[in-house]
Amino acid sequence: MLNTDVEIRVRYNDCDPMRVVHHCVYPVWFEIARTELLRRCGHAYKDLEKLGVFMVVTHLSVRYRKPAVYDDILRVHVEQKSGVGVKIQHTYQVYRGEELLTEGETTLCCVSAEGKPRRLPEYLLGE
Repeated sequence: MLNTDVEIRVRYNDCDPMRVVHHCVYPVWFEIARTELLRRCGHAYKDLEKLGVFMVVTHLSVRYRKPAVYDDILRVHVEQKSGVGVKIQHTYQVYRGEELLTEGETTLCCVSAEGKPRRLPEYLLGE
């Protein structure tokens, strides 16, 4: 399985008035990690777009275990679980040191520029 880690430092504007990371920020970090995984495999998302290949999120789940706070240095681990037909799945874990803070999953669907489902390119199958 394909996987990578991405380091994130919590910015002040990522936090809510209670001074913890707002729940809407984690999916953004998931996307950062997912696109970095693609890049580290030799492909940039912008290159997919040039070929008329687009990825849309069709499922997102997040489990918040412990809060992150301003200026924390976090590690977002992403793993591509499967890529079959038009769909690809990823899992995520967000850590502060060795402490697990958040877990997530996404399913993405490959579509054309017109928004119609299309088969995943071979190199996205992760085999």
